[in-house]
Amino acid sequence: MGKPVNTRRTAQEPVKGPVDKAMEVLEALVEGGGGPHRLAELARRTGLTKPTVHRHLRTMAEHGFAQPAEGGSYRPGPRLLGLAAAALDAGEDLRLARPVLADLRQRTGLLAYYAVRDAGDAVFLELSEPAREYRMGTRPGGRAPLHRTAAGLAMLSALPAEEAAGLLDASAPAPNEPLAVRAALAEAVRLGYALDDEWEEDDARAAAAPVLDGEGRVVGAIAVRGLTFALDDAAVEVFGPMVRAAARTVSAGLGGRPRLGVVPTGRDGGRM
Repeated sequence: MGKPVNTRRTAQEPVKGPVDKAMEVLEALVEGGGGPHRLAELARRTGLTKPTVHRHLRTMAEHGFAQPAEGGSYRPGPRLLGLAAAALDAGEDLRLARPVLADLRQRTGLLAYYAVRDAGDAVFLELSEPAREYRMGTRPGGRAPLHRTAAGLAMLSALPAEEAAGLLDASAPAPNEPLAVRAALAEAVRLGYALDDEWEEDDARAAAAPVLDGEGRVVGAIAVRGLTFALDDAAVEVFGPMVRAAARTVSAGLGGRPRLGVVPTGRDGGRM
């Protein structure tokens, strides 16, 4: 199937207030591995003027959320890093996922990661990466549209039909995408794990399964990612069930019970 292209709707956005702008600057500051980032780069990423970005950075630096670096650039500050570390350490799902990821990485030789959902995106929180020269593009804090990554598809496959359909509508797949996305979701429901065949990253494939809490709600996804030759069809048949079992281990720790997802329905009520 073809690779999805991220073509989100360009609906008119509301006027941004000071807090909205500050949040955009903060998000841009931690993208791409945390910098350091030059002022012009941050302005380009946020779409804000350089004076506006600089004003927010000065305020953030005063409170420890940003830190001036060489050449007038900025990087995340110690207070921001401390808060991020504390937030990650407080998550029960992450505590349970870490040893599972390490085991997956050791058994498969692939990058293993844990992702959660933020609106229509999958956000990568924890990675267990093998020591090798070639590194995957997946990074902690990185994100991708749900329909373009195995972790996102896995989470969609276990959501209620209306919610999953709404998220797909909001991501506005290109005209040639719906059939491929719906087929991938149906296959994820059947197998208990989802596949990403070079959708998010060229020359890379991934397999992922949803993690559920004690009330059956989707809280995240466990996944492995590797180059296409390392995760070919034969490898997927072996590693896919391993990922599914790993996700169920984390779910069990959260009090969850394995269940199949529901394929989202279309606008006319038919199955996708």
